[in-house]
Amino acid sequence: MVKAASESASGAVPESVIDSVNETLSNLQELKQHFQQFMPLFSDPQVLSQMPPLHRAHSFFLLSQITSNLLALNLRCSGVHPDDHPIKSELDRVNLYQDKLERLLDLMQAPLRPSTTLNYQAATRFIEHSLPDLTQEQRQNMRSISRGERRQGCAGQKRKYQSSEKQSVQNATKEFLEKAALELFGNNPDSIKGPLRFDMSDDDSHDDDDNDNEQTVA
Repeated sequence: MVKAASESASGAVPESVIDSVNETLSNLQELKQHFQQFMPLFSDPQVLSQMPPLHRAHSFFLLSQITSNLLALNLRCSGVHPDDHPIKSELDRVNLYQDKLERLLDLMQAPLRPSTTLNYQAATRFIEHSLPDLTQEQRQNMRSISRGERRQGCAGQKRKYQSSEKQSVQNATKEFLEKAALELFGNNPDSIKGPLRFDMSDDDSHDDDDNDNEQTVA
């Protein structure tokens, strides 16, 4: 329709302008269809109450953005620039809330991240000053960590520390069992000492005395 009018005007309006106008009219028709589907849902309080708060805020923002842009487009078609009209403050407010809403949407879609991080250097210095009984090697290691130094081969050292720690536990257990066996059995593992000791020599002497007494009576 616009193109036919331009042809009758003998090319008074540039073709690029006609194409832009036709594209704008097509977009407005599409917007009208979506808007007619959107408004009945948006005006239903029950539907709004079931929406999550962020989605509900997004819906209100879209409604405000649509009406503001339509008013700005109407002003431009009337030869008035939106910056010279009081609607400019409303457009600025919409842009401000658009930035806030986009940040909230990004945070909602972003993966969960820890809210705090540990400052290893400060924590190491605090531990070093809080524990007065650290050895010289332990203090040196703590200072190395507090200065941010990283040793090479951490994985290998970790395995080495784990194996040495396991070995020390095994040695301590073995030593404890040896001491316990020594206290219970003495040097002879076949005998019993300590609180469980039975004096077999005393029992034998008592048996011999009883036999002698029986023979005397007989």
